[in-house]
Amino acid sequence: MRATIIQIALIGILMMITQSNALTLPAIFSDHMVLQQKCAAPFWGLAAAGEQVTVSADWGKSAQTQADPQGRWQLRLPTPKAGGPYRITVRAGREEKMFSDVLIGEVWLCSGQSNMEMPLMGWPPHDLIEGSEQAIRNAHLPMIRLFTVAHAVSDVPLTDCSGAWSRCSPQTAAGFSATAFFFGRTLNEKLNIPIGLIHSSWGGTPAQSWTSAEFLQTMPDFKPMIEKIEQGRGMTEQYQKWLTQFSTLSVADRPEETRWTKLDFNDAACCRTDLADSEWQTMNLPVYWEQTELGEFDGAVWFRKTIELPAEWAGKEAVLELGPIDDMDRTFFNGELVGSHEKVGFWQTPRTYTIPASLLREGRNVIAVRCVDNLGGGGLFGKPEQMRLYLPSAPEKTLSLAGAWKYLPVAEFRSGIFYLFPLTGNIFQTHPQVPVQISAYTPTFLYNAMIAPLIPYAIRGAIWYQGESNTGNPRQYRTLFPLMIQNWRQNWGLGDFPFYYVQIAPWEYGKETRSQELRDVQRQCLDVPNSGMAVTLDIGNPQNIHPANKLDVGRRLALWALAKTYKKKMVFSGPLFQRIHIQGDQIKVYFDHCGTGLAAGPSGLHHFEIAGVDRRFYPAQASLAKNQVIVTAKEVKHPVAVRYAWSNTAEASLFNKEGLPASSFRSDDWPE
Repeated sequence: MRATIIQIALIGILMMITQSNALTLPAIFSDHMVLQQKCAAPFWGLAAAGEQVTVSADWGKSAQTQADPQGRWQLRLPTPKAGGPYRITVRAGREEKMFSDVLIGEVWLCSGQSNMEMPLMGWPPHDLIEGSEQAIRNAHLPMIRLFTVAHAVSDVPLTDCSGAWSRCSPQTAAGFSATAFFFGRTLNEKLNIPIGLIHSSWGGTPAQSWTSAEFLQTMPDFKPMIEKIEQGRGMTEQYQKWLTQFSTLSVADRPEETRWTKLDFNDAACCRTDLADSEWQTMNLPVYWEQTELGEFDGAVWFRKTIELPAEWAGKEAVLELGPIDDMDRTFFNGELVGSHEKVGFWQTPRTYTIPASLLREGRNVIAVRCVDNLGGGGLFGKPEQMRLYLPSAPEKTLSLAGAWKYLPVAEFRSGIFYLFPLTGNIFQTHPQVPVQISAYTPTFLYNAMIAPLIPYAIRGAIWYQGESNTGNPRQYRTLFPLMIQNWRQNWGLGDFPFYYVQIAPWEYGKETRSQELRDVQRQCLDVPNSGMAVTLDIGNPQNIHPANKLDVGRRLALWALAKTYKKKMVFSGPLFQRIHIQGDQIKVYFDHCGTGLAAGPSGLHHFEIAGVDRRFYPAQASLAKNQVIVTAKEVKHPVAVRYAWSNTAEASLFNKEGLPASSFRSDDWPE
């Protein structure tokens, strides 16, 4: 992660207040930035109280204002049409700051959860990006500029974030959002003007994390939580203050390839067989530790299990299976390292390690696993039968390892920095008690730390790839998602700026989740003014929640922008359900955005279902007639409703002739 900590943001704010003679601008202003063309671009910051502040640019425009009694100032600088590079100078009294290599062009905010966060280089070995090697190799694109907002959380809105603008190059593009990169590259190719991409996302996070308290409290579902947050106002600062007593290990500046390898938390003793672990807590494995009292903890946790082996096991080679571990592990047997996975991307990989014959002893043996989780779920989370020790020479001799393990958190991870706990005293248990979890999944916390600091930087619009973490409550999302868009638009003060989003792709969520309902809610949210939706029903992967084809995702978002924002004449959407007409035993389905006509996929039309008044759906036969789909089912003589691709994993079979897929849909509104 390219991140900083809440502490830096908060201390920075305090320093700006207490050292009010210092001219300061937020991190969003830096060399290589892109300013939105042909607008009054806001500049803001701090200076000495009452000081005259002047911002001047070498395109011949300047603006002045006076810092208020608290040292705050804001002004608007007129920007020309796209071009550059330029220099901008900010002066207050004797102080001066200069920004060079500034471009004028189109600025887009790119946000969401892991499918937006997923970098162009992917998360090997399982989460890969198609064509990434070539895209990275050809990423010498100086007219595209990149800014990544560092991960941070806060219970109160912050005025600054961590990050810096950079030119797009193979080095900077590799770790940047793949979806945002392909979106920006397409705009740059088609418009031939500078493009600025501000990337602010966090994997696994729900939309409520990205929405302000002011707006969330209007929804009854979230009002109690917002009240708790208000009661504990300042808790992130209090928690961060508690953390600062510990020594730290930063990984923010380590290369991506080796960021998580051979980390030293002063915890080597935790693998030793003679370590006294009586103070350690107990956890029944396998389980995600978020489901235990450990809660939404990111960091390093040691797990230890003492086992008794009979004499016939001694001196024989064994196999240790632990199931998948989220995210990284170093695994020891009787104090010796027997295996590890210390790169991201292996969280779904079951751990299988060979135990040398020299390590197995009669009687007491100790298994110790250090698990490092950098975001989202953490721990040994597979199935009980995946946790075992056995002799390959005698497979019937198997010892189950599921059940009680001792555990000890030894380092807490927050935005690029590990805070190292002593190995005695179970220090983590002494952390300040707060009314809500301090995490990226807490409502408002990401809006406060990763969106609010960007406002009111001038942008053209936003792209959004999120929804997987809200599949548990699609009906709530129908209100929440438009509310979040309204929140951003109102606080930016730019009117109904373009907001283009990705419909989630097929994936096997499991029987308890009906992601098709969330997809349909996203389709319905097209009634939000100046919005658009890129459909991914044909480019998902039912076995991987992180589909590899981000090129078409970015391109499809760009089609909406090119057509709707930049007024280019092109087909920009796949077919979208409009209405039905019932005629005898058949239903005619009509669509918008048919392009030059409807088309079936390579294997024909599939995943259509119809129902009669009994509300029972049956698979239907579908055929094309002009810009209609006609569906019938022999079991339904008097149909009343139709639906398409109505499952977690159903993939596209209906397109327009331009190759853009139709969205899944339903014509009924019956409760499930």
